[in-house]
Amino acid sequence: MSGPGELPPGYARFQYQQADVVCLEPLAEALREALHEGTLYTFAAQHPRARALTGRGVAYAVTLPDGVTSVVVRHSRHGGLLAPITGDRFLAPTRAPHELDASHRLLAAGIPTPEFVAYAVYPAGPWLRRSDVATREIPRGRDLALALLGPVDESSKRTVLEATARLLRAMGAAGVRHPDLNLKNVLLSPAGNGKDRTEALLLDLDRVSFGAPGDSRIADANLQRLARSARKWRDLYGAAVDEDDLAALAEMSRNGPR
Repeated sequence: MSGPGELPPGYARFQYQQADVVCLEPLAEALREALHEGTLYTFAAQHPRARALTGRGVAYAVTLPDGVTSVVVRHSRHGGLLAPITGDRFLAPTRAPHELDASHRLLAAGIPTPEFVAYAVYPAGPWLRRSDVATREIPRGRDLALALLGPVDESSKRTVLEATARLLRAMGAAGVRHPDLNLKNVLLSPAGNGKDRTEALLLDLDRVSFGAPGDSRIADANLQRLARSARKWRDLYGAAVDEDDLAALAEMSRNGPR
C-alpha cells in the first residue's frame, strides 16, 4: 500500500492542460493523446468503436490511442439520495486516488479486480473536482446481472454463484467491505485464457473500506447487500435467482462449495 500522496510502483503523474493525471507509466503518451478531446470520458464517449456499459451512469469500453490497450472509462458520480444535488463533483482530490490505492490493496490480498490503468481529475470550482477512471477491460467479461438475465441453465447458474461465493469469501477473509455491492459490481470472467474456471472480479472501488480480516460482520454486510440487489433484479427484471440460490450463495461464501 502506498503512503499519502505516493503512487504505486509503475505509475506516473503528469499535468495536461487542467487535468491532473495518474496512469501506468508506459501509457502516459496514449493518455495525453486521449486528453486532446478535453477529458478522458469525452474521448471514450466519442470513440468511433466505443461500447456503452450501463451502471451508475454509462461507462465506455474503448481502445486507447496506442491502438492496443483496451480499457473501460467511467466518469465518477455520487450515488444515493443526494446524487441529484452532488452529481459528479467531489471535494479535492476526489475518490480516484483512493480507488487506485484500494485496487492495489485488493490485488495484494488476492481479491480479483481489473487492473487500474489511469485517473484524470479536473477542476470544478473552488475545492471541487470531477474525475474519470480507466481500468483494464476484461475480455468476454459480463456482470452478474447480465449473467442471471434471460434463460439460464442450472449448471451455468451454479458456475456463476460459485465464482461469486469465492469472491465474497476472499473479501471476508481480508476484511474488505463494499457498501455498494450490487450485481453490476461483480464482473464475471469466463474460463479460458489460461484460467481453469470462471472468476468473479470486484468493480467500482471508490467507497471500498478495509476492516479487520475475518470480521464476520463485514462478510455478512457484503452478502446482505448483494442479496438485496439480487432480489431487486429478480423482482424488477426477472433475473433467474430465487431464495434457494441465495441460500446456497450464503452457504458457499461462508464454508465453500458443497
